[in-house]
Amino acid sequence: MRQGGITCKIVPVYDIATRKRALSLVAGGRSLNSVSKETGISRYAIRCWQTRIEPLPRIIGAPIRDTPADPAAYSYLLGLYLGDGCISEHPRNTGHYLRIACADAWPGLIEECRAAITDAHPESKVYLAQRQGCVNVTSYSRSWTHLFPQHGPGKKHDRRIHLEPWQQCIVDEFPWEFIRGLIHSDGCRVTNWTTRLIGDVRKRYEYPRYFFTNKSEDIRRMLTNTLDALGVAWKQPNAFNISVARRASVALMDAHVGPKY
Repeated sequence: MRQGGITCKIVPVYDIATRKRALSLVAGGRSLNSVSKETGISRYAIRCWQTRIEPLPRIIGAPIRDTPADPAAYSYLLGLYLGDGCISEHPRNTGHYLRIACADAWPGLIEECRAAITDAHPESKVYLAQRQGCVNVTSYSRSWTHLFPQHGPGKKHDRRIHLEPWQQCIVDEFPWEFIRGLIHSDGCRVTNWTTRLIGDVRKRYEYPRYFFTNKSEDIRRMLTNTLDALGVAWKQPNAFNISVARRASVALMDAHVGPKY
């Protein structure tokens, strides 16, 4: 249905019997994908029921979106926001601006960020604001403080940052998108090198590594908890850095994250 130029949908409300049947199928060893296809219930809803969390209802005709249209895109955008994003109030107090700072060196990242905002919140328009050395991918909406409740006064590393239960459900379902957003904002893929003396010849060896740097202990923990859940080995070499260097773990990161471009 449309109201005021905004498309609003209703999240289906399922009865207890339907929920119990879906959960019993999962408990019996079925995958979320197969149960979702059989029942027509989204994987997101089933995962929320597993943790006894009710998905937020979408109010008919409401001009404010409080659930993302595309959870996978939102998971990536959430990672970008926690790293290089901010929300600021409109001077007339009518809404908020979401801004994600993307370096000019990574045009592919700029386009991915733009697409993620559009997919997560298709009602909002996205534009690019050029700054010295970077682009602010910017969107105005009354919804941003609802979609990113981590917004608050001061810098993120000076206050507590935590995910709401509905956000954690999305991250649990789309963990690689979340990690990719974090790495693409405050991380990088680099090639380290060292030398070894083999016989009388010193040879140079190169190996890739991922780094993530953020002053917020809470945000670093979000990354490492998600890496743990995916079986990615990591280390913390100093106060603010997380490193992924083991060959198998780097291969996983290459398959699902990759370098910025």
